[in-house]
Amino acid sequence: MSVVLGLMSGTSLDGLDLCCVRFAKNYKDFQILAAQTIPYPLAWKSKLENAFFGTTTEIDALDIEYGIFLAEQITDFTNTHSLPHIDLIASHGHTVFHKPEGGVTKQIGSGEEIAKLTGIQVIYDYRTQDVALGGQGAPLVPIGDRILFNDYDACLNMGGFANVSFDKQNKRIAYDIGACNLILNHFAQKLGYEYDDQGLIARRGTCDKSLLKELNNIDYYDFNPPKSLAREFAESKLLPLLSTYDEKTVLHTYTKHIGFQIGVSLTKSKATKCLVTGGGVYNCFLMDQVHKHTGCFLEIPNHTIVEYKEALVFALLGLLRNENKINVLSSVTGATRDHSSGRIAKP
Repeated sequence: MSVVLGLMSGTSLDGLDLCCVRFAKNYKDFQILAAQTIPYPLAWKSKLENAFFGTTTEIDALDIEYGIFLAEQITDFTNTHSLPHIDLIASHGHTVFHKPEGGVTKQIGSGEEIAKLTGIQVIYDYRTQDVALGGQGAPLVPIGDRILFNDYDACLNMGGFANVSFDKQNKRIAYDIGACNLILNHFAQKLGYEYDDQGLIARRGTCDKSLLKELNNIDYYDFNPPKSLAREFAESKLLPLLSTYDEKTVLHTYTKHIGFQIGVSLTKSKATKCLVTGGGVYNCFLMDQVHKHTGCFLEIPNHTIVEYKEALVFALLGLLRNENKINVLSSVTGATRDHSSGRIAKP
């Protein structure tokens, strides 16, 4: 048995997910001991949002500062919940840049600072090695899908980005489908809401058919996997296009667009039963659009799995790395080989 604390910060900046998991030796048998989302204070939300525009020196300083912040949240979390001894911390960090085609990926949240301040070994920086091996450095969750959720033909996550994972000819295939809550939250916030609750604003909006056609014609959707996305895609391709329309039209049209793209991807996977997680499951209008474009049965698990699946899987990735076992699949990322990725910081 191993007790691992997984940390995940997503591109939608809705908060820091912490998930403490007890794994049996076969990994598939696991128990979530405690899980919590800590919303980012406005100051931290601004720092993480604007890190993309920072200089190298500023990002390096933020890396350390954010590592200290993570350590403080871990300490508060462990003091709040009655937990056994934690063997390992697995921290995804927060992605600032991700341009694998240029050999660049950067996640901040210094593992050394976390280890020093908590006294617990930390595994972090999972993407750099994969990019160095010619891979996309993403997505990393699919090996967790295969080990923990192999009762399903496919796993779909609808977070800041929507991504899908499934087996094809005995190989795991996975890729980012498109930007999801990253865009929907952005335009809901322009209307004064943190997010579009249940997709009610989008549902009441109108569809701009020419915009919908333009979105569906974005060349990324024609690329074959392996492929991945990051904030750069939203900044360069989506926001310049969408910002010329009113927010309610964008929310309605974009929801139809991403629902269609998700449905197409599930149909291509030939899955008949799919596990669906991420904040997008609470967006009823989005779920209606996905259902409209696929015959696949979509199963929404319990709240804890919906909310914390990615933090849970990063806990598993950290444990696999600590045992020097494969935690990144070349069939998913396009790297030259399967490998065990993540830097180790000792207290």
